[in-house]
Amino acid sequence: MGETLLSWLAGIPGEVQMMVLSGFPLTELRGSIPLAWTVMSTEWTWPWWKVYLLAVAGNLLPVPFLLWFLEPVSRFLRRWKVLDRFFDSLFERTRKRVGTKIEKYEALGLTLFVAIPLPVTGAWTGSAAAFLFGIPKKLAFPAIALGVAIAGGLVTLIMSGTLAGIGFIVGSN
Repeated sequence: MGETLLSWLAGIPGEVQMMVLSGFPLTELRGSIPLAWTVMSTEWTWPWWKVYLLAVAGNLLPVPFLLWFLEPVSRFLRRWKVLDRFFDSLFERTRKRVGTKIEKYEALGLTLFVAIPLPVTGAWTGSAAAFLFGIPKKLAFPAIALGVAIAGGLVTLIMSGTLAGIGFIVGSN
């Protein structure tokens, strides 16, 4: 999937490609950072901090739009039965995945959820969760941004081998 998306982005500067990949809901930074370190490492010879900053910035680009427009767009689209069922299904899955943590801890729970560098725990699902659980936008955006920054840091550390090195050092005692 990543290579198909990359071929679609051919001819666009690498920095823009990185930001688009990071903002795309299926890859987010959990996919774009590993792509930058592996598949694209011969073309994108960037330092780790540039990969991190581009990934975080790109991952955050859709968040304000999602926070502001998810509710009115879903309300408008729910006028059609098939889309109403789609949103019911989407929101029910989101509630099941994140419900108890975000209900209990609100913005902090949202940050921790987004910070987990696993599939479907990123900014897109976090934005949907903020909408579903009524977290005010002025709290939701910083919470999601902090979660994205933490997730980006963890993925960058994993890809750079830093965590493996720390594990080796700690485990060799």
